[in-house]
Amino acid sequence: MAEDTQDPMDAQDFPRQYARTRRFSLGVPRRFTVSPDGSRVLFVRSTGGQDGVSRLWLYEDGQERVLADPLALGGEADVPEAEKVRRERARETSSGVVSYATDDAALTVAFALGGELWTVRTDGGAARRIATAGPVVDPRPSPDGERIAYITGGALRVVRSDGTDDRLLAAPEGHEVTYGLSDHVSAESIGRPRGHWWSPDGDALLVARVDSSAVQRWYIADPANPTKPPTSMPYPAAGTANAEVSMHIVRLDSARVRVRIPAAAGEDHHPKKPAWTDPAFEYVTSADWDRHGPLISVQTRDQRSQLTLSVDPATGATQTQHHARDEAWVSLMPGTPFRLPSGTLVIPWCRSDTQGLRIGDTVTPDGLEIREVVGTVGELVLFTASEDPTDIHVWSHDPDAGFVRVSEGPGVHTAAVGGDTVVLDSRTDDGQSVTVLHGGKPGGQIAVLAETPLVTPRPVFLTLGERELRSQLFLPSRHKPGSGKLPVLLNPYSGAGTQLVVHERGWWSAVSQWFAEQGFAVLVTDGRGTPGRGRAWEKAIHGDRLTPVLEDQIDALHEAAALHPDLDLDAVAIRGWSYGGYLAAGALLHHPEVFHAAVAGAAPTDRRLYDTHWEERFLGHPDVLPENYKRSSLVPYAHKLTRPLLLVHGVADDNVVFAHMLRFSSALLAAGRPHTVLPLSGATHLITDRDQASNLLLLETAFLKKSLNSPRH
Repeated sequence: MAEDTQDPMDAQDFPRQYARTRRFSLGVPRRFTVSPDGSRVLFVRSTGGQDGVSRLWLYEDGQERVLADPLALGGEADVPEAEKVRRERARETSSGVVSYATDDAALTVAFALGGELWTVRTDGGAARRIATAGPVVDPRPSPDGERIAYITGGALRVVRSDGTDDRLLAAPEGHEVTYGLSDHVSAESIGRPRGHWWSPDGDALLVARVDSSAVQRWYIADPANPTKPPTSMPYPAAGTANAEVSMHIVRLDSARVRVRIPAAAGEDHHPKKPAWTDPAFEYVTSADWDRHGPLISVQTRDQRSQLTLSVDPATGATQTQHHARDEAWVSLMPGTPFRLPSGTLVIPWCRSDTQGLRIGDTVTPDGLEIREVVGTVGELVLFTASEDPTDIHVWSHDPDAGFVRVSEGPGVHTAAVGGDTVVLDSRTDDGQSVTVLHGGKPGGQIAVLAETPLVTPRPVFLTLGERELRSQLFLPSRHKPGSGKLPVLLNPYSGAGTQLVVHERGWWSAVSQWFAEQGFAVLVTDGRGTPGRGRAWEKAIHGDRLTPVLEDQIDALHEAAALHPDLDLDAVAIRGWSYGGYLAAGALLHHPEVFHAAVAGAAPTDRRLYDTHWEERFLGHPDVLPENYKRSSLVPYAHKLTRPLLLVHGVADDNVVFAHMLRFSSALLAAGRPHTVLPLSGATHLITDRDQASNLLLLETAFLKKSLNSPRH
């Protein structure tokens, strides 16, 4: 339970704690793998809330032990550029062993450390370095553990687990071609970080070939280090060419067969004939290789059609197993599609307005919003789902028991499974716990070593207005109702794919409470476009990424003020990062009658500068539907700024590039609109520098207080 009041010194020290713990991510166990017999659990975690080096751990017989300690293995010096890119796409905040892969039995584990390949056995023995042909990225053991596939210099190679017989399987034909890696769009927007998959017999791999030669090049510079050359990267911005992604069956003797993906969808692709269509299958959204053969999903450029294809590994011929269509876009569900051992196909399935799951002929109940499939054992499927958007629970389904909820109590729950063991990761209002269940009964705990925030979140959950907007209100712990007016700070994200208003003590709720302790009433609202509330809610932003979301923020503000009269509607600010920063700046431009100051961090102000798959999903092609991009961008409306605005942006950001801030600031200057700019030297989209992260919170607070107290607001 939260304390009645907050210690002022704790609130003062919170920014430093927030920074040194990297948003309370250090010491958190993650990336769980459960062995098929359920006896062993692998995971990565650092040794505490201030330790930024992740180790590989094994939980067995109720005990934890370190399998691989990077510091004992020589540390991590030179990380290959491809690995740095992979970590940035994954928003990885630590170093050391941050990812790994195992054989089918979870006996042989492979991981990369500073570009070197290491293996370790879970049944005993020390970690062993394997000599390779070059710096290693994404090593993966074969199902029997006898070989390890890895990527170096864009080439796919395989080496035996004993270090012998290192052989080249696929070499890039040019410097802009890679084998076995994901492309930018697949990793950043689609959610497919992998690029190679072993066959069950370990005699071949399904491999993605990426040719970025047609993609425009962008250059990310570090102006604070003028001797350092810019980093060149292929970035497919909205309306421009994508990387060409093809799939290949590559055998251990280097024989290769190209998978014959259909070039385009047929005439039934768009029955309603929208303004922009592009039926070319440009995206590979998922891939795997099970006992029935390779299974891949491909999506059209306009994202209105998706095919699930089975592949003949001998010829590369494909056969359609399912064709999904949607007049807006086909939503992607993590963990799907796939096949059970029986051959039963499991796919997303929209029933009424609910995003459901179809398991053969069985469909999840209406009203149960499916979030992700997290694992399978035999014919049992484990997935996460919501009955209310503020909670996410773990569910299971098998033909005998039907649908069963595994987790209990309010919170955000997820899981990993193997044999009769389920690792239940539960994040609630009271913190995080990881419970190991054997046969459905608690059998032990995996320790969460993260620091507890010095500021204890005290959210009041609200359901506001006709649209039943899910919101949280954070008030200063010493505030008594009726004791005086409070300036209001909206602190949303409210963008696609992310929720903040959940029963979880996340870093974001601690930050909101910290701002409340600075004297604000802080309101967080998940509006239209956020997940968990059905198809119509998610796709209400189709064609306009800003207007409906701003309407929800304003309606929530007024409804909350009606319930809590201490909220001062004459002193309202808004802050956010990424989409939240975009929303903050957009609120100030379009509704100065409501909002009086804003802090916009890493804001994508020009929607044409974001990548194809993400932006065209919502707004279409910018050459065909330019009005959608103008309506949803901020640069065209720079002349409307009349309130104090602080723009913050990482100079090295390769997700929302620094050009967004520069173009917006230039437009504001050209219109004669005063504003404040804070560039963060060396920072990417995720700020990891301690001084920057801690002092930024203090600078934001000072800016907002000064702005709300100034005569011009």
